[in-house]
Amino acid sequence: MVDDPYTFGQIAAANSLSDVYAMGGRPLTAMNIVCFPNCLPPEVLGEILKGGADKIVEAGALLVGGHTVEDNEPKYGLSVSGLVEPNSVLTNSGARVGDYLLLTKPLGLGVLNTAIKADMTTVAQYNAAVHTMTTLNKYAIEAIRDLDISACTDITGFGFLGHAYEMAKGSGTSLEIDSSSIPLLEGAEDLASMGIIPAGMYANKRHVETEIKELNSIASVIMDLLYDPQTSGGLLIAISKKDVDEAASRLIKLCKNPWAVVGRVTEKRAYSIYVK
Repeated sequence: MVDDPYTFGQIAAANSLSDVYAMGGRPLTAMNIVCFPNCLPPEVLGEILKGGADKIVEAGALLVGGHTVEDNEPKYGLSVSGLVEPNSVLTNSGARVGDYLLLTKPLGLGVLNTAIKADMTTVAQYNAAVHTMTTLNKYAIEAIRDLDISACTDITGFGFLGHAYEMAKGSGTSLEIDSSSIPLLEGAEDLASMGIIPAGMYANKRHVETEIKELNSIASVIMDLLYDPQTSGGLLIAISKKDVDEAASRLIKLCKNPWAVVGRVTEKRAYSIYVK
């Protein structure tokens, strides 16, 4: 996604840490997993590892070593262990009818990353994408962890609708999504309308489009962004109606990215996603 090795390391680490936050936990330890070619100078690897280490420190976890193998291109991630109280584990399968849905980061990272590779983004668009990808989901979940949350998942490679479908299926519910409330990264809509769309978007659409029902006519570019694969995306959280206003108040103060109430859990029946 980016050429700067330090930033690459930050993004990869934030992405790896996200699953622990999505389960309501806190990361304890992280182990580096590295593939690296011998044609690149070792200083590049050092910067990648420094970026990752800084995110591990920000998360409050400990780096406990790692594994490195030679490969044709650089690959980096973390094996993360975390801690969560047994009666406080968040899954993507507990959404309840009447819950509201919160999204804690804007969409459009797949489109922006595709445009970055083609050198088609402005400085502001690039910086916004990097800021979003390097921001830990720690801040959003810690702000509202004590509220009445029934389900949570992080939005990554399957896109918003792919992960929303997993929540609906796991919970045996239907979700109604208000497409007009979805936060989008600056430039994502314009770039997608130009056809700057990653291949993963089409794969995501093929995978779940039979379960997606449009309640009214939605612009095709908006639907594309709902399928857009994200790198280190935000959290999709189902929260009780009584706590949604309190969650909103806290996220305004503590969340480091644009967030929004994007829908609700509508019925206990054959799982479907309704987009309006």
